[in-house]
Amino acid sequence: MTNRLFVLDVPENIPVVAVAEALPQVTIDRVGPYFVLESDTPISIDRRSTGVRHAVWYSCVAGLAGWRIAQWDKDALRTEDR
Repeated sequence: MTNRLFVLDVPENIPVVAVAEALPQVTIDRVGPYFVLESDTPISIDRRSTGVRHAVWYSCVAGLAGWRIAQWDKDALRTEDR
């Protein structure tokens, strides 16, 4: 099953999506006003590589399907299977 992480499509979140898009296992799609990051394996995004400030970082996730968040701190956002 493909798992999904939803990110609101606003300019502030573009760097987060761009870093995720560079990950080999991640595909990006859109559903309504959201980017959908899809993968069969967990995703790990390094916050520093996105260049976003903490306020944007901690508000970028709009929803999950098939995963739970294992880490979401000043260093990384990492998902894992439920």
